[in-house]
Amino acid sequence: MVPDIGRGSRTHGLLVYLYGPGRREEHTDAHLVGSWDGFAPDPGRDPDPQVTLARLTAALDLRVKQAGDRAPAKHVWHCSVRTAPGDRRFSDEEWNAIAQRIVHATGIAPEGDPDGCRWIAVRHADDHIHIVATLVRGDLRNPRLNYDFNKAQAECRRIEKEMGLRRLNAGDGTAAKNPTSAEKFKAERTGRPETSRETLREAVRQALAGAADEEEFFTRLREAGLRVKVRHAPSGDALGYNVALPGDRNRNGEPVWYPGSKLAPDLSLPKIRLRLANGTVDQAAPSTAEGQPEWSPPARERRGVTGTAERAAVLLDGDGDDEEAAAQLVGVGELLDAVAQTSPAATRAELAAAARAFERATRSHVRAEHADTRALRSAARGIIRAGGALGRGEDGGTTAMLLSTLVLVTLAAARWHSARGHAQQAHASRQAAEHLRTAYRQAAATPMRALHDQGRALPEAQRRTYETALREALPEQDGRADGRAERTDALVATLAQAEQAGHDPEALLRQAIDMRELDTAADVNDVLVWRLRRLAQLPAHPGEAPCRPSAGTRPTKTPTNRTNERNTPAAAPRPAAPVPRSRPPRR
Repeated sequence: MVPDIGRGSRTHGLLVYLYGPGRREEHTDAHLVGSWDGFAPDPGRDPDPQVTLARLTAALDLRVKQAGDRAPAKHVWHCSVRTAPGDRRFSDEEWNAIAQRIVHATGIAPEGDPDGCRWIAVRHADDHIHIVATLVRGDLRNPRLNYDFNKAQAECRRIEKEMGLRRLNAGDGTAAKNPTSAEKFKAERTGRPETSRETLREAVRQALAGAADEEEFFTRLREAGLRVKVRHAPSGDALGYNVALPGDRNRNGEPVWYPGSKLAPDLSLPKIRLRLANGTVDQAAPSTAEGQPEWSPPARERRGVTGTAERAAVLLDGDGDDEEAAAQLVGVGELLDAVAQTSPAATRAELAAAARAFERATRSHVRAEHADTRALRSAARGIIRAGGALGRGEDGGTTAMLLSTLVLVTLAAARWHSARGHAQQAHASRQAAEHLRTAYRQAAATPMRALHDQGRALPEAQRRTYETALREALPEQDGRADGRAERTDALVATLAQAEQAGHDPEALLRQAIDMRELDTAADVNDVLVWRLRRLAQLPAHPGEAPCRPSAGTRPTKTPTNRTNERNTPAAAPRPAAPVPRSRPPRR
């Protein structure tokens, strides 16, 4: 059950809308279901609705007129209360009881108070009502409405529990402002898939991802095609900024400007400055080892960023400082924005959806102003500077490598939020993980299929040797999923290639397993394939020559009883069932 509260100054205008046909003829059978005394006139049940509408307006505004100049300028309090999809239909009597609970909880008309504000509840659809009140009490004082939205939310949560409705997550005041009804109608009228507020919020986030300073941030906004207006103090210092979409104008033909703080709480200029104060560390591009192919800049960056993302997941799963963990969430949000705007076409929609979902997970009451986010911000900057990936060859393989890790990062974020009671943020993290899983399956399809084929082509004796090593390292895997040997083909192929490149496959496998827990992985084999290929510096796409490890990184143990004549990347994506969480993490 969702309450939505607003204020205005025209009682009659609001009533005309509520009792009218609606903007798209969606209002049907508008009628009163409750009022302050149970005897208010109902234009929906009167043969002369216009006269009754005037009488109802006068009755609601009576105390406002009596208060004169003491009445608030915006004296109309308006709260819509909507049930969730799938909830049962309420009777008028039930809606009346709900309205009475809302006006009592918010302080509009406390139960038993004869001087409470005048209010009515209008129903013109099956799934919601509108509560209208005028904000002058019977003693001509203004009601105390501190935190009225939070109080309405809390009461709705209690009503959901008592009436067996769908239980929604409680808000904590850190969410971005939702688009207004007017903004939604305008988007529909102009044929836009989303409101200007939502488009601008995403564009500002993407411009901020990895930006080195304030000047670069504003430059990126303008390069993205946005109108930008910076507010300056007399000294010349910037105080804030507004953004607008080209062509988005009001009825007077003026641009519709949105301050950053109205897009999201963390997009105000002061909050952005706090984030930029950390700076970014421009890391040198990884050098190309002897025998290693010249990877493209996007592939090289994605490969390096995967390690940074792994470290963020470890911090979120650890018992460290909450402020540091919250900073990691902000950095991961920037990284997702960077990956989304540079991703190939095949995965762009899902990655953009993952970034939008995770945006909610980056904000909570745990502050991260003084924590270090430079590593993740530098990773985001590197991704953007490297440009877009092609979605095939090594670019596509390293995209899959990175996405496999980002799924685990977002799940670690969900666990972190859940442990602290952040229900909305935990839900947003899990939503992001699902979008990332879909994008991963798209990116990994080709390289995993090739690895699967290469694993099957290995000599039977060699396959059995690697499968024995896998069973010893991962004993729980035998009873997992369908138990078919084909599930390990890509992993077997990767171990064979690692050994051909001069690594000890058993030591490398143990290192990959010990990096962090695997219980949240939908497919452990896939996760290990990408970890092994990154640790062994193997190409992420079939057909590339593997790199032999340098003298300083060669494992001490190098078995001589196995050889491999082929090399490749990872295993065919399978829609994977969630892994049971009951087993203790492997360390």
